[in-house]
Formats: sequence, C-alpha cells, structure tokens
Amino acid sequence: MKIVILDGYTANPGDLSWAGLEALGELTIYDRTPPYDEAAILKNIGDADIVYTNKKPISRSVLEKAPNIKFISILATGYNLVDVDAAKEKGIPVCNTPAYATAAVGQLVIALLLEICHHVGAHSDAVKAGRWASSPDFCFWDYPLIELSGKTLGIIGFGKIGQNVGRLAKALGMNVLAYNHRPKDTGKDIAEYVSLDELYAKSDVVSLHCPLFDSNKGMINKDSISKMKDGVIFINVSRGGLVNEQDLADALNSGKIYSAGVDVVSVEPIKPDNPLLTAKNCFITPHIAWAPKDARTRLLNTATDNLKAFIDGKPINVVNL
Repeated sequence: MKIVILDGYTANPGDLSWAGLEALGELTIYDRTPPYDEAAILKNIGDADIVYTNKKPISRSVLEKAPNIKFISILATGYNLVDVDAAKEKGIPVCNTPAYATAAVGQLVIALLLEICHHVGAHSDAVKAGRWASSPDFCFWDYPLIELSGKTLGIIGFGKIGQNVGRLAKALGMNVLAYNHRPKDTGKDIAEYVSLDELYAKSDVVSLHCPLFDSNKGMINKDSISKMKDGVIFINVSRGGLVNEQDLADALNSGKIYSAGVDVVSVEPIKPDNPLLTAKNCFITPHIAWAPKDARTRLLNTATDNLKAFIDGKPINVVNL
C-alpha cells in the first residue's frame, strides 16, 4: 500500500516522527506541494492508494485523474479543500482530524484578546527602549487598558473549540453568548444561546469558531459589522474566508471595530496587498493556533489511527460517508 503526504512540513518540521504511518505502508513525504498546481499535485500523488493533505486541494478533477486513491485523510479539522462529494461518489472515505488542537486554539484566542487589552509586546519594547527608566512617573501606558471581567463575549460556532473558549472567558469573569446553527445541550451550562443578530448587538468581543462553507463565506462584512457595538473587539482563529477583509479593514480604520486579532486570512500565506496588513489596531499571527508540539503530536496520532481504522474496515472521523 502506497501512502503519500502532500505537505508534511508544517505538521512535522522534524520534531516529530512519521513512524506510525511508515509501519502501515510505503510512505512518501513531500514537505511542500504547490497548492493550486493540479499537475504538481497529481505528480506527487502518483499511484498512491492513500493521500494525506493539509492545505493542498483535492478537487474532482484530481480524483478523476488519480484512480488509485482509496482513502484521503486531512491533517487538519477543516475539510473544505477536498471535494467530499466527488470522493463520496467514488466511494473514497475522507477523514479529518478533529479535536486535536481544542486547547491550543482556545489558548491563542485568549492570547490575542489579552494582547489587545494590554499591548504587552509594545509596552515591553517601550521599557527596553528606556521609556520607563526615564519616566517622571512610576508607570505609563501608551494604549487604553481594558478589563475583561463583566464584558460579554459572543462566540459564533459553539462546538468543542467554541465551548472551550467560552470556559476560558468565564474564568476571566466574562459573560458568554453563543450562536450555533444547531444549539447543543452541552453548551448550555457555558453560554446563553441567542440569535446571530442578538449576539452582534450585545457582544463586546465577537469570536469566530465555525467551519467555512459556501453558505457562510464572507459572513463578517459591512452589514454584519453594522449590527455590532461601536468599539467591538473581533477575533478570528477559524477560517479567513469567513471574513470580507476589506470590510473588516474599513471598520478598523473608522473605529467601528476597536481592534482585531486574526490568525487566519483568506489567502495563505498572506498576500502583501491584504488590507488587514495596514489596518489600524489589527494583530495578525501566521496561522499558528493549531501548531504547539503537543497538538501536532495528537494530530499525527489521530491521522495514523484514521488509516488503521480504514485498513480494519471500520473507518473513523469520516466526513463524507
């Protein structure tokens, strides 16, 4: 059985082991495959039976031209880059890797939020530049400092990650509202479920935690932003495509949105002309919420378990069958 990994470097830049997959078949690992070059994707897939991808698209066309594929596993939770319907038509299970980074993603949400509230990095740089040593007062601050206790966090998408963020926010003394397409009983002890419009109207902080589908692409736009409080804080560690980035940049520059913390953008790596790069008070991290070593270890273990279960005839984490 031939196994190929199209983009293994980000999941494992050398600090983890592929031994689990190596034990299951003939493994070929490509650190990188050009993401939107179908010829390159097909060349690297070759005659493999098993394909692992993180951010390399597997389209209907690719599936038509790579008839040996029997199983696809995604080294991520989101699966919008794989044509799951085309795979289903061909009887190919597509598995994702759920829940491996729940704690890590929630941690970065709070890190971004606290950076917005305290500007820790900027104040540390100011101290090291001599500002405190030369200050006439015992302290100084260059930005408004925000206390989160008593503020309201609105979470859009209240699955495992959203609920974890809700628990962390409550530990900070925040009130939590949640919107989910299908409200889950497991979240009722963490948040009050409300409509999307009510969440926009009442939240001091809005945080996205939903997968990207055609139906919600660009859901954060000038219309939805207009329903939010003036001076709201916006966080997105979910998918960049959920946001109209020009509308977000305009809202930041006008002050409608006080600040934003984003770990994802619509095209990654970020393009030099992305409007968020020059927007006021916008903090951008390079899609790292998922990347602590502990989380990536769970990722590789689950990805290996996905293939073992498929070989045993009892596939798990299947998103299309």
